[in-house]
Amino acid sequence: MPTIGVAVAIPEPWASELQDYRTALGDTTATMIPTHITLVPPTELAEGDLAAVEEHLDAVAAARPTFLVHLRGTGTFRPVSPVVFVSLAEGISSCEQLADGVRRGPLAVDLEYPYHPHVTIAHHLDDERLDRAFDDLADFECEFLVEGFHLYMHDEATGWRPSREFTLRG
Repeated sequence: MPTIGVAVAIPEPWASELQDYRTALGDTTATMIPTHITLVPPTELAEGDLAAVEEHLDAVAAARPTFLVHLRGTGTFRPVSPVVFVSLAEGISSCEQLADGVRRGPLAVDLEYPYHPHVTIAHHLDDERLDRAFDDLADFECEFLVEGFHLYMHDEATGWRPSREFTLRG
């Protein structure tokens, strides 16, 4: 059964900057996870469901317009979850609406936590490194236009890799 995810890719140069920071911090999973804003968390598909998922994602992309994302500062899900992230200062509602549209039909998945768009920069590390990430990137800031999102496939050896891009055209 393939495992997929759906996410907005963070563009360069910020994607590499944040991924390199995450790697330098000692997050061993960083090189296997492209820098992103999750829309659909890791989800197992039944064999043969990929075509229906791609058709659904294309329909969602056709109905949604492009939007601006402004990343600024850091946040955390601690103590509930050992995660530090870069926060969205703008684009939250657009990400929520896009995620809501994507998580319907063949991707109607139950979420473990309420949806909160963010860019993870530290995950499952000790408190000292989580604190450091929170402080080090407190002044991080960038803006970019979201023109689409990706379907990612998980491979045990190489991690998460984009398999198809869906261009927003609503």
